[in-house]
Amino acid sequence: MTILLSEIDLEVKEILQEEIERQQNTLTLIPSENYPSRAILEAQSSVLNNKYAEGYPGKRYYQGCKTADKIEKLAIERAKQLFKGEHINVQVHSGTGANMAVYQALLKPGDKILSLNLFHGGHLSHGGKGTFTYNHYQIINYGLDRDSETFNYEEIERIAKLTHPQLIIVGASAYPRAIDFRPWRKIADEVGAYLLADMAHIIGLIAAGVHPDPVPYADVITATTQKTLRGPRGGLIICKKKYASSIDKAIFPGTQGGPFMHVIAAKALCFKEACQPEFKDYQKQIISNAKTLAETLKNEEFRLVSGGTDNHLMLVDLSDKDITGDKAATILEEAGIIVNKNSIPFDKKPPSITSGIRPGTPALTTRGMGNSEMRLIGEWISKILYNPHDRNIRRKIKKEVEEICKEFPIYEGLK
Repeated sequence: MTILLSEIDLEVKEILQEEIERQQNTLTLIPSENYPSRAILEAQSSVLNNKYAEGYPGKRYYQGCKTADKIEKLAIERAKQLFKGEHINVQVHSGTGANMAVYQALLKPGDKILSLNLFHGGHLSHGGKGTFTYNHYQIINYGLDRDSETFNYEEIERIAKLTHPQLIIVGASAYPRAIDFRPWRKIADEVGAYLLADMAHIIGLIAAGVHPDPVPYADVITATTQKTLRGPRGGLIICKKKYASSIDKAIFPGTQGGPFMHVIAAKALCFKEACQPEFKDYQKQIISNAKTLAETLKNEEFRLVSGGTDNHLMLVDLSDKDITGDKAATILEEAGIIVNKNSIPFDKKPPSITSGIRPGTPALTTRGMGNSEMRLIGEWISKILYNPHDRNIRRKIKKEVEEICKEFPIYEGLK
C-alpha cells in the first residue's frame, strides 16, 4: 500500500507546508523549542511507528518485538554512555509523564512535595493548581529570593525542616542561572526526602558538560529530549539502580501502555548526536548567544531577572515599560520574532497577561546564528517594544527577519 499525503489529503499537506514556511521565515526564541536533525525526523517517521511493544526488552506482551528490543537497548546504552546514570528509562512519552511516574514510584497519595512556585519559574507538573500533582499530593512551595531572584538555600532549608516533605524537586521552566546540586542533596538528606532534579530545559547543557551535573546528587532525574538536547519530542528518566524497578513499573503499566518505538529510535539517534564533540561546541554557543542577547537587552535598558543568564534563556522584566508580556509577545510575532509571555518573580499581573517574556537561544543556535545575529535581534526586540503602537516598524523589521532567515535555513530543500 503506497499512498502519499499529497495524493490523499491536500488540506493537511497545505497546512504542513504553511508550518514549514512559518518556521523557516521566523526567529524562534522560545527556549523549549528546537530543530532536530533530518536524520532524527526520519527515524521518528519510520515503520517502528507501526509496532506495539508493551513491556520491556526481553519481557514484551506482544510477539514480533526483536527489532523493538534492539532499538530500545541501543537507546539505553547510548543514554548511559552520555549521562553516566545507573538506570535509564527511555519509554516515557514526555517530561510531565516522567514526573508523574516518579511520584507514583516514590510517593503515596497525600505525601508532601516541596517545589518551586510556578510564578517564580516552576513547572505545572510540580504541583500547579488544577493538575494531577496538586490534587493527589500536598504541595509546598519555595520561591526565589526577592533581592537576588535566585535560590535562597537558607530559606529553602528552613521550609524543608518545618514541613518535612517526602520529595524535594529542583528544576524550573524559567530559571536563568546555573544550579549547584550539592546544597539540594544536603537539604534532602537533612529531612529524609527524595531529591528529584527536573532537567527538562537544561539536559543538553548537562550532557555537554557545560552545566553542573545532577547525576551524582539526585535520586532521580527527569528530562525531555526535544529542548536543548535537540531530539524528538519525548521524555527520559535517569535514576539510581535501587529505584529502577519502581520507576519502570510506574511507567509501564503504571502510567503508560505501549511505548512509542519510533520515538525511541529517534532518541537513540539523539543520544548518539549528543556524544559527538561538535555537540559540546553547540551547547557552548547556546550559552554564548544567550549571554550576548541578554547583554544587548540590558544595554537597551531592559531589566533582566537575576541580572542576566548562565544558560539558554533569560527573563525580561517589562513591568517598568508601557507594555505587558502578553502584548509584547503578540507584537513581536507580527515582526516574525517568536517569544512567549512569562511571569516574573513576584509578578503583579496574572499568568494570562504577565509582566515578562522568556527568550532563549537553542533554536537559533541550531540554525547557525551567532553573537552578531543575537545583537541584531536584541536591537530589533528593543525597537519593537519601545514603539508598541508603530506597525510600520514591525513591518520593516519583519522583512529584515525574513532576509536573515534565508541566510540560515532550517532544513535545506524541505518541502
